[in-house]
Formats: sequence, structure tokens, C-alpha cells
Amino acid sequence: MVDYRKLRPGNIASPEFQHLLLLIYWPLYGLTFLLLERGLTLTYHPVESPLDAKIPFCEYFVFPYYFWFVFLVGIHVYTLFFDVPAFKKLMYFIMITYTLTTVIYIVYPTSQELRPTEFERDNFCVDIVKGLYAFDTNTNVCPSLHVIGSFAVLFTSWQCGRFKNLRWQLFFITSTVLISASTVYLKQHSIIDVWAALIVCAAAFPFAYLLPGRKRGAKRSPVKIT
Repeated sequence: MVDYRKLRPGNIASPEFQHLLLLIYWPLYGLTFLLLERGLTLTYHPVESPLDAKIPFCEYFVFPYYFWFVFLVGIHVYTLFFDVPAFKKLMYFIMITYTLTTVIYIVYPTSQELRPTEFERDNFCVDIVKGLYAFDTNTNVCPSLHVIGSFAVLFTSWQCGRFKNLRWQLFFITSTVLISASTVYLKQHSIIDVWAALIVCAAAFPFAYLLPGRKRGAKRSPVKIT
């Protein structure tokens, strides 16, 4: 466990604490995404697949959809305190995928028109969904950041010794699947957005989780003199 009681402004760049500098990415990304969402007027391209019409709206998926925030923040907090190498890989993955996704949003702005205008049921979950629709725009949807963030958590759990047992892996896999499914069942995303997110995750995975470990291993390898 990292003892952050020793942290001071003057030693944040030290080997013990320099991983915290990676967190600077989050406010920078947040400002960029806010600019894309609220500050720019772009020509959006609607994203839709015939399969979307076959996926019914289900308001109960609002629970895994919002659990995403706990899921993502939770893995950051855990790795920050208990597994710094895993935290670094998590941040590498986030920085690669979220930056790439932002570039895609700029080059090919997307939107979706899948949200229902009328609801078959009237219940507490539908009220939450209505609030979600009012707050969240239907632009910048492909690839889905909800899906990418969920897989970031899953991939990072593979790096943590505590989470490698079957019980924890069932939790992480189930949560990732439910969160990803929630994006299409709440009509927040097209199934195309999900597939695009999976492609981005697959492309970023080796750079974030495999190559950094190999580089460190290469540095530690002794040089044999014959």
C-alpha cells in the first residue's frame, strides 16, 4: 500500500509518487469532451444498425449503466493505493483509447436517434432514464466510452493479484457485459458503437498492458558477457 501521507508538492515527481501525474489527463480530457459536447457546432452523422430495432428498450438497465461510474472510479482508487503498476497500465489504456476516441469524434462526428419518444411503462426507472436523456446529449456516440471504460476496468483486474480468483473475475466480467449491454437497451448507443469500442479496446490493449511490462523486463535482463 502506498503511503500518501508522505506526499508533498515538492516530491510529487519522485519515483514514489510520479504516477499521480497521470491523473492530470482526466481534467484535460474532461475539458476537451465538454468543448466537443457543448462548445462546437459540428455536422453529425447518425449511427444505426438494423439490429438496433430488434433490441427492446429496457429501463431496468439504468442500474448497470450508472454503476459504470462506481466501476471506473473504484478501480482507480484501488490501484492507486494497492497496485501502482496496475494503475499505470490502466491510465495508459485510458489515455490511448479516450484520446483516439476523441480524435474519431472530431474527424467523424456521430449521433443517434434511437431514444424512444414514448414509454410503454411509467415507473421510477423510466423517470431516471428521462433525466439521463435530458442531461446527456445524443452526440459523440461512436465508439462508446461506456464500453471502453468498462473493459478498462476488466483488463486492469487481470493485472491485480487480488482479483485473479474466479469469484472476482465473475464479478468483473458480468459487470462489464451488463454495462455494455445497458448502452443499447437504454437506447444510448447503437450496437455499432459497441463494436467500434471493442475494436478500439483490442487495438490499445497490447500498447497499454503488454508492451510496458516487456520493456521493464528487458531493462532488468542481465547482459551476458562471453
